[in-house]
Amino acid sequence: MAYQVLARKYRPQLFSDVIGQDHVTRTLLNALAQSRIAHGYIFSGHRGIGKTTIARILAAALNCSTPVGTPERPTNEPCRICVNCREISSASRQENSIFEESSSFDVEEIDAATNRGIDDARLLTSKIQTRPTNKSKYKIIILDEAHQITDAAWNALLKTLEEPPDWAIFMFATTQPEDIPQTIRSRCQHFSFHAVKLDDIVGQLRSIAIKEELTVDDATLTLLAEAGDGSMRDALSIMDQAIASAPLVGDHPHLEITQVRELMGSVSNVAYEQILEAVHANNSADVLSIVGRLLDAGNGAPQLARQFVRYLRNTIVAKVTNLAPDADATGIAADLLQISPEERNRAARSAALFTEEDLSRFLAIMLRTFDELGFRQEQRFHLELGLLKLVHVQRLIPIEDLLSQLGAKPASTPATKPGSLSSSPAKSPTSRPESAPLPNAVERPAVRAAQSQPQALHPSPFESDRTRKVPTAGPAPSEPTTPTESPTLSASPGPPESTNSFNSLPKPAQDSGFTSCASTATAGSLALASDTSPAPILSGPQLVVDLSAAAEPEAPSTYDPSALQSAMVSALAAVKGQQSASEQIEDSTVTLKGNTLEIHTTLSKTMLPVILNADAERTLKAALRQANAGSLTLKLLSGTPAATSAPKKPRQAVSGSVAELAEKHPMVQEARRLFSAEISNVIDLREKD
Repeated sequence: MAYQVLARKYRPQLFSDVIGQDHVTRTLLNALAQSRIAHGYIFSGHRGIGKTTIARILAAALNCSTPVGTPERPTNEPCRICVNCREISSASRQENSIFEESSSFDVEEIDAATNRGIDDARLLTSKIQTRPTNKSKYKIIILDEAHQITDAAWNALLKTLEEPPDWAIFMFATTQPEDIPQTIRSRCQHFSFHAVKLDDIVGQLRSIAIKEELTVDDATLTLLAEAGDGSMRDALSIMDQAIASAPLVGDHPHLEITQVRELMGSVSNVAYEQILEAVHANNSADVLSIVGRLLDAGNGAPQLARQFVRYLRNTIVAKVTNLAPDADATGIAADLLQISPEERNRAARSAALFTEEDLSRFLAIMLRTFDELGFRQEQRFHLELGLLKLVHVQRLIPIEDLLSQLGAKPASTPATKPGSLSSSPAKSPTSRPESAPLPNAVERPAVRAAQSQPQALHPSPFESDRTRKVPTAGPAPSEPTTPTESPTLSASPGPPESTNSFNSLPKPAQDSGFTSCASTATAGSLALASDTSPAPILSGPQLVVDLSAAAEPEAPSTYDPSALQSAMVSALAAVKGQQSASEQIEDSTVTLKGNTLEIHTTLSKTMLPVILNADAERTLKAALRQANAGSLTLKLLSGTPAATSAPKKPRQAVSGSVAELAEKHPMVQEARRLFSAEISNVIDLREKD
């Protein structure tokens, strides 16, 4: 007899022989016992998991001529000895034909990928109208790869499926049930097959190895089962190939794991464990060395990336399920990790080196790298770049670390009352060492660890889960020097011992009304370098903007704060896009203390630099110059002033402004008359050129 491949030789002939589909076989056996037979079935699922096999077994059980309860057929399983059972089972010997028919006249197995047109559907409809022979009860049509049938052919079958003859039963096997029209699916019973579990595949392979007299260990069987990826047929096909390439030891094939891995073109996961260990150690050279060795051995870059993605997935599952190394996987860990115990321990060891966030980033990077390898010319370079990204991403600061520092309170700086001024003395521009970072530079976690840490008012929500390693600490920033009398821009003080100054700052002309200054900048503070500097970044409770020269004369007593306020409001209102700034200056309380003009706004510390930005500051500077008040020091303060101020006058719209147009609108005037309403904000929604 000609040689039969293992997938055909050990094809199940009974429901009890089917591995991993208990939910389907149990339902069908109960339906046979209760005589609740549907006229249409859809069997869908992964390839090689028993869809067509169960369809044949069900057909044999329906047409089996041996009565149930007899010694030859004690249950609803087919007896396998009657004429109908033997004819149906003979179909497995004709699988190479395009039109697969068993020797049974009443059971037809059709390849729907080839016979998929409307003419084939019409021929099938005509055949189904013929009654079965006297020895059979049903006329059964099995259509494999049913998703290949055209829409026109489905429409031709629709009426027959809706009202079939009493003896007609259709069985559709498909891997893509979504491609079958909903009108067809609603007329059939749909059974979704599961991928076969690893342990079930290993057990079946072990049973076949004993029958075939193979010499093989459990590790090799597990590797073959993993290669099947949930498909029993795929695992048996790979096993067939491995047997053909195995050496003979005492007239029996001897399978070794190294020989099987070489045959499959796969790499041991030990290499991927070593890659993650090198990533954990921030050793880019080791990562490139390992991947170079794998590529030089003849492994393809896409294959390596695919295997690494699978390994990272298993590592994430081990991390999520808290799987400890050298521990037996139980519960959800055993269900999600369909790999051998040795591979589970390896995944758990790799998971212990990183956090769940790190592993998720690694998997995202490698998935993108795997996608890019499909259309890149230099696949080796892109694979190496993707692996180097795993090392580089370890050097990034997590966003939760930055967020947890926003509420930090300094330990060495005296606390100030809300609403009070807070200023930092400036250092000399020559006092900063060359190694000191700029005030707005982001520090690495190692530098923060070397410094005195402030007590965080809002600790990071990820702190309990973080096991991140800390690299060697860098040099600490220098101590502040003796302050000078330079005017400053400051916010709330940051962490101690993090004070720095700018090395050099440009100085504008003396008649500008605003001057740049060297200042002490802590974490969360920024010095105003020039009139064109960007808006300062603030984190303290107040903002103080020093817009005067280093040495200013005393302000004349003839300055009227109200007149200066009106001049600044008018100047801002005349500038396009500064309507909000004009309204805020108008709502503020302006006081003159010596040569300092204080403007107490109602803005928060966060919104103050947004509304009164650099453009608004330049406009204020021009307004003060025009009012001959360029020698005044202007301070913008957030929040409500502590001192009681005079009641504000009703806001008057600037002539020609949008607010004036709004006040003249009849609907607005009527609302003000009826409800004593006041216009708070005016937003211009007209289309601009």
